[in-house]
Amino acid sequence: MKYAAAYIRVSTNDQTEYSPEAQKKAIAKYAKDNGYVLLPENIYVDEGISGRKAEKRPAFMQMIAAAKSKEKPFEVILVHKFDRFARSREDSVVYKSLLKKECGVKVISITESIEDDKFSIILEAMMEAMAEYYSINLSEEVKKGMTEKHLRGELQATPAFGYTVKDNILVPVPDEAALVQEIFRKFIAGSGYYAIARWLNDLGIKTHRGNRFENRSIEYIIRNPVYVGKLRWNPAGKSRRDFKNESIILSAGKHEAIIDQNTWEEAQKRVEIMKTRHKYHELPMERKKDWLSGLVYCAACGTTLVFAKPHYWKCNNYTKGACRFSQHIADELLKEAILNTMRQDAETEYLLNYNEIHANKKGLDEWTTLEAKLKKVQHSIQRLREAFLAGAESVEEYKQTKQTLEEEAANIQWQLEQLKKKEPGRNYNAELKSAIKEALAVLESTTATMEEKYNAAHGIIEKCIWDKEKNTLQIYYFYPF
Repeated sequence: MKYAAAYIRVSTNDQTEYSPEAQKKAIAKYAKDNGYVLLPENIYVDEGISGRKAEKRPAFMQMIAAAKSKEKPFEVILVHKFDRFARSREDSVVYKSLLKKECGVKVISITESIEDDKFSIILEAMMEAMAEYYSINLSEEVKKGMTEKHLRGELQATPAFGYTVKDNILVPVPDEAALVQEIFRKFIAGSGYYAIARWLNDLGIKTHRGNRFENRSIEYIIRNPVYVGKLRWNPAGKSRRDFKNESIILSAGKHEAIIDQNTWEEAQKRVEIMKTRHKYHELPMERKKDWLSGLVYCAACGTTLVFAKPHYWKCNNYTKGACRFSQHIADELLKEAILNTMRQDAETEYLLNYNEIHANKKGLDEWTTLEAKLKKVQHSIQRLREAFLAGAESVEEYKQTKQTLEEEAANIQWQLEQLKKKEPGRNYNAELKSAIKEALAVLESTTATMEEKYNAAHGIIEKCIWDKEKNTLQIYYFYPF
């Protein structure tokens, strides 16, 4: 008695003759006519799934696993056509070879009769090549049609939060649209993704999929041009969070905008600002053990404090013998000192220490350029002093060059001061204190994850300077946030 398995695949583009029932009926008849036993448990069906990638077909992978098992419940796999088994020649060769050589299982097409000889190898390869060509050509034609549809401003995706669909055109949902406007307002004012997500969750608001809001949900809203009347589409596939993917096509939509252009640009500017804070070689989140990592610096040598067992923070250079001050402090004491300082800063009437950072669509703007120039000049002054002490410069040369560099530094400082005066109406200190309170709420939360606390702390604090000898802690904040 010979046992067989049936593999049935139906994609969304297939016609009626390729329906699961039609394939199943034809395979069952072939099995009966050719002396094969086809048990119900050996019938594998993938519905509405492309044949391009085997790994994305669950029933197919279950069938392969069964063929490789010790029991080996079947000797052949029956398919309606070879293109049902695979539309990728690579997958076809790999899996047919595996089934034949390792499992002793043969794949048979019930509608494409191929003899078991040398010529059949060429014929089968030609059939698979034709199937793959058809698949690729169909995909290209579908993408071409979808691109034309997108360029006409027609919707071809699920509506974003804030919209519903009527006659294939996005229509604002008043309550959701108001929330989207508030999300943008809060973000521009300094709220982080997590703080906004928590605010929405506290209100009991759900995403269109019925889920709670997360950091990425808010980021997607902030970076979605649909809210200024545009449609975004990537014919190459899903962009996920790669918002600058070169394949993305923007087109003017037929729907009403929820957010004005100025608000959109301000939000995108803040996104770029936030990106400038992340170090290029920064450790991935899963390797960071604490929200304080990379945030606290030694007052003596300027390097970061690292966590040392059992529960202390120490100067990283001290552990390597490069600093004479250990700056060690217990984990709980350091965290409480930082939280207390933040509480005081959030309520104080005095001005706070903050380092301004600015960015535009291309990355860095005038402010950041001036800051970079200033650091370069200051570095040159330091190098000049070292050269003078080493005897490479005479006293006169040293004085003259130093004066020139100091005048250049003073001029840059003046330009930075002028930039600060461009927006005299904004109460920077009040906005900064409000952002500190939001970060505190996350850091003091008993339910926030380490990642959420890390993002909250690093989103508002540029650095903390700990001086054990003077028993002082200084916090420098970011602004804008």
